[in-house]
Formats: sequence, structure tokens, C-alpha cells
Amino acid sequence: MVPISLEFFPPKTEEQRAQLERALPRLKALAPEYVSVTFGAGGSTLTHTPRTVQHLREAHELEVAPHVSCMGGSREEIGALLERYKAMGCKRIVALRGDLPSGMATPGDFRYASELVDFIRREHDGFFHIEVACYPECHPQSEHAQSDLKHFKAKIDAGADGAITQYFYNADAYFRFVDEAHKLGVEVPIVPGVMPIANFAQLRRFSDLCGAEIPRWISKRMAAYGDDADSIREFGADIVAALCQRLLAGGAPALHVYTINRARATMAVMERLQS
Repeated sequence: MVPISLEFFPPKTEEQRAQLERALPRLKALAPEYVSVTFGAGGSTLTHTPRTVQHLREAHELEVAPHVSCMGGSREEIGALLERYKAMGCKRIVALRGDLPSGMATPGDFRYASELVDFIRREHDGFFHIEVACYPECHPQSEHAQSDLKHFKAKIDAGADGAITQYFYNADAYFRFVDEAHKLGVEVPIVPGVMPIANFAQLRRFSDLCGAEIPRWISKRMAAYGDDADSIREFGADIVAALCQRLLAGGAPALHVYTINRARATMAVMERLQS
């Protein structure tokens, strides 16, 4: 069976909580190695994320990896958050720079994810397995590809145990990035992030924000389907399943699936992989 991990965002409303609860029984059937929980804008990492982590651990008995952002947080705040996750029994952390929360003028005590990784490694060496982010198609704020690789290497050198990529739809971008990272001496697993296609308009908005490229041929095919939601879902599942098959055949160690707290699109992809 394909090793997978799943990503959720922390619900903030009753409707969002109900949506996640509906999705969980089907997604848990995939037997994920772990699930990660993102942090929200405006400091919700200190409230919504820990609550969601605790709920997933206690009510659903899942191994949970909280996202921890260094932007806008003091050394003391981040240290207290890590202690809280440690007390919960979380053994894995996703360490990120993140974006500066709205209304905050200063970035906090850490400017880069590599500094956060170094802090976690020094304060809790050996307890947390640390994952970091990487960008096969370059971080949207990066000057160029080599600069991006340099920042990624700094996170690994600081003590990261593994990496999860931003989602993409061009397998060659992933393989090229992995090859370049290996040339720099990076030996940790680099797990591709996969975004199932549930709502193409929403996906396009996400991609504009995070710099993920949607190939022109996919956009044109999606446009041809118009309002035919069933055809869009089937086509999207076929595309993403084919991408996953190529990634795994090419040596990807696992898959990290961005679920958007929904089951249908993820299950459609996984069913194709298992058939």
C-alpha cells in the first residue's frame, strides 16, 4: 500500500467542524502514517490548531503533526507551544516560516524556518521528527531556483528530518528538484505534496497565491467541461492519480495529500491508485 499522510486545516466554525467529521471516517480508512494540521492567519495557530490536534489524537486516535510557524511569534511563545504539543504526545512537527499575521509589524524572534528548526533541535533534540516545506516550482517570494535550493539546504542543515513539497502538477519539476537537492548533499526524504482537484475555481485561487503552476492543457480541458461538475471531478481524479503513479514509479518515498478537509476528491484518487 502507498505510504501516505494527510493534511487538514483547523475548523473555525461549526459547519467546518461538521465537514471535517464527515470526511474523517473515509480518510482514516486510508491508514495514513500521520496527519498534519495547518495554522491559520492571525495567530490562530495558538488556539484553533492545538484544539484540532488534540481532537484528532484523542477522538480519532491519529498520529498528528502540527504546523508551527515562526512568523510573528516570540521565542517564549513558540517554546510554550512546542511544550504543549510535547505534552499531548505529538512526536512530529512541520516547521515553517509562514506569513506575518495580519496587523503585526515585526516578524518575531525567528526570520527563517531554518532558525526555527535549529531552535527545535536544540531545545528538544531527539523528541520531535521535524518536517519542513520545499517548493519544486520555487517559492513565490524566491529570487530564483538556486536561491530557493539554498534556503531549503539551510533547513536540512539545521536539523530537519524530512521535507514535504508544495503541490504541483508537473512531475518533472519534482524530479528535477530532488536531483538538484541531492547534488547539494540533501539526503532526507522529499515527499511530494498532492492536491486532489475538487473545485477548479478554488484550485486556481490557491495556485495564484502559492505559486503552484496549473499546466495550460489542464486549464483548457477544465474550461471545456463548463459547469459539468461530475466530468470535472472524474477528469481531476484521473490527472492526479496519473501524477501519483508517475511520482511513485520514479522513486517518491510517499505521498502527502492536501485534503481541504474533504474526502471525496482524495478517495477518488486513492481508489484509482489501488485499482
